[in-house]
Amino acid sequence: MAIARERREKVVIAASEAGERIDRVLAARIADLSRSRLKTLILDGEVAIGSRTIRDPGYRVNAGETAVVALPPVEAAEPAGESIPLNVVYEDSAIVVIDKPRGLVVHPAAGHQSGTLVNALIAHCGASLSGIGGVKRPGIVHRLDKDTTGLMVVAKNDHAHQRLAEQFADHGREGPLKRGYLAFVWGAPDRPKGSINAPINRHPHDRNKMAVRAGGREAITHWQILERYPAGAKKAVVSLIACRLETGRTHQIRVHLAHIGHPLLGDPTYGPGFKTKAALLPRTARDALSALGRQALHAYLLGFKHPLSGEPMEFRSELPADLGRLRARLMATGG
Repeated sequence: MAIARERREKVVIAASEAGERIDRVLAARIADLSRSRLKTLILDGEVAIGSRTIRDPGYRVNAGETAVVALPPVEAAEPAGESIPLNVVYEDSAIVVIDKPRGLVVHPAAGHQSGTLVNALIAHCGASLSGIGGVKRPGIVHRLDKDTTGLMVVAKNDHAHQRLAEQFADHGREGPLKRGYLAFVWGAPDRPKGSINAPINRHPHDRNKMAVRAGGREAITHWQILERYPAGAKKAVVSLIACRLETGRTHQIRVHLAHIGHPLLGDPTYGPGFKTKAALLPRTARDALSALGRQALHAYLLGFKHPLSGEPMEFRSELPADLGRLRARLMATGG
């Protein structure tokens, strides 16, 4: 059996490209690699200029420099297929759109080597699953946290993966991508809608958490209040907020809403100090919150351009049973 070998691409920087970001230059010069894929390679230390490893996608290139991109061989999807039920919303030869349930980890990682969405997809799709994500993440274009429910799109071949990755890299700023979330939060912001523009990076003392930090990666979340509970009260105990992402950082919505003082209900990582507020809820709502056992976040909207046909596609997902029950109990507290 032939052994897959590392591929190397060399790009000599032209005078007209001097001063440009290295990720933009490489994306323009290497046709089969998306900018998002190149950013990942840069952050992974796979891009060098001379003896220097370039780890900043925003590095400004100089004329005459030669950038070398090392591309690890595409690996087969090694995790075993497992018969895990999937709620398939849409499927064709290029993509699968699923409605992810709570508790399902997206891809194998430390502590979760089986029972993941990837294991389920391998069983469902067989050989027709993009290998660009590597051994642990075949077909995975974007992620949801383990206990966040809602819509995800998965690529079934490499071409579809590249085209979708380009849309996710743009985050809907100029392209067709739409990602909408419903979040139940403590309290309510003092205006009906707004935006949070605050950089996110790893927490300085807890590597399992993210935090708003100066010098972090740009992160922008747009939000709008949909409902307040109890209805008609001067001061809301809980509110339902619709969020739209303009960037895609780890835990972005959870971190941003906690940053403005309105963390998600049930979030053990970013909202533990708000547990005492549950006492302000009627018993039925408290019971629904206690039974929730996760952050109250649902990816209800996903829109994108089909990677092969170019057709605009949009999918919506109703609140899952646990969040629907929580909303019903909260609404019953009004009047």
